[in-house]
Amino acid sequence: MSDRTNRLRHPELLTVEQAKRLSVAETADLFDRHLNPGQLHFMKLLGFHGVLIQRAEGMYYIDQNGRKILDFFGGFGSVGFGHNHPRILAARIQFQNEQRHEIAMAFLSQYAAALANNLAAIAPGDLDMVFLGSSGSEVVEAALKLAERVQGRERAKIAYAEGSFHGKTRGALSVTDSAFYQDGFRLLDNRVRVPFGNAAALEAALEQDRSIGVLILETIQGGAGIITAPPGYWRDVRRLCDRYGVLWLADEVQCGLGRTGRFFAFEHEDVVPDVALLAKSLGGSKCAMAAMIARRPHYMKAYGAPKHALIHGPATFGGIGEACVSAIEALNVLYDEGLIENAATQGEYLLERLSALQAKYPAMIKEVRGKGLMVGLEFRDISQMLPIGVRQMVAVLDDKLKGSVCGFVGSLLLKQYGILVAFTEYNRNVVRLEPPLIVQRTHLDAFADALDDLLGRGITRIVTDYLRIVRAG
Repeated sequence: MSDRTNRLRHPELLTVEQAKRLSVAETADLFDRHLNPGQLHFMKLLGFHGVLIQRAEGMYYIDQNGRKILDFFGGFGSVGFGHNHPRILAARIQFQNEQRHEIAMAFLSQYAAALANNLAAIAPGDLDMVFLGSSGSEVVEAALKLAERVQGRERAKIAYAEGSFHGKTRGALSVTDSAFYQDGFRLLDNRVRVPFGNAAALEAALEQDRSIGVLILETIQGGAGIITAPPGYWRDVRRLCDRYGVLWLADEVQCGLGRTGRFFAFEHEDVVPDVALLAKSLGGSKCAMAAMIARRPHYMKAYGAPKHALIHGPATFGGIGEACVSAIEALNVLYDEGLIENAATQGEYLLERLSALQAKYPAMIKEVRGKGLMVGLEFRDISQMLPIGVRQMVAVLDDKLKGSVCGFVGSLLLKQYGILVAFTEYNRNVVRLEPPLIVQRTHLDAFADALDDLLGRGITRIVTDYLRIVRAG
């Protein structure tokens, strides 16, 4: 055979330049054929399928038409530093230009060591042993395994909360309170569900079942609709875990890194969990980075001996060079630019503006809640927004129509005002607001004024405008 005959076939591959030049229609076609046709269906319902982002800077996306879109979605909390923060970009570019190493698992990593040092310096108490990963789910899995190593199999039962979301890998999914996400998968059987924010119910569960040795909780529940616990709850959690010898794993993947006005949301009650989990914005809003930070005695009991050190050692991409550099620079930016304080100040103002809208539109807005820049705006069921004469007829459809008002509002905010918001997984009547921590009052006013203008139309016109502008378009 000739050399040409032996040569492998070169598949028809798109180049980076060709990818950048793909049209909206071409991108949608590839998405439908190779990524997620079901997701594309929902994007079409919202009118999001016609947007192709070309650039992003600070608080804004810029689409294929040069239109700026104000980002109040924030990638479920992953865009805390805004899009393409110049300092974080510069750190990454310098790392590349100096041809620093990404993966060197056989050797010490000065970047992973420095990042772990910084996280230990920030974390309260003796939270100072760090495992680096790439996603929230990955560090949840790491925390569950560490807790089982510490507690032993006899006390490995995990208590988790109603309304929880901890991830979609098998262990994390097992402690995620969603029949929708769990359906069809075989999950861990050593688990028990408890009400969120109810210290008496937690104590009853721990008293009744002494095999419960692990408690995992989001400090603020994101997927459930931005649910905060009542004052004093986290002090009760710490007290009960101490009394019953339970390890408390604090999932701060979404609410951590300054979003609530403290680095960790649990710091609002001056308590320290046994393990804290971070992800989302830890990569400086430029890369995937996550961390489990454990109290030293627990980590050493689980993995301190040399023969146990690699039972759950770093994965191939855990703590790679550029991701660590991005996170190191991001943590410095967080403090240098006062972003935690900004989250507290701007979050308070956002809640004030939204509470005023609730008072103005009580038939539409049911509740405003949250902490810092993690805010939920819950709408009433659509039947409650209609004239009294038709409410009862429509009320029978409320469950099927849940999420429709959020969809109408979110679609029109994007289409007519250039503002992007998010929604929550379990309570479909909630708009989720997690803007970058660099947000300023002018951005908050732009959002609140747009929402005021939109709600002022009334539900009937909102629906007809959606059908006329978004669906027809």
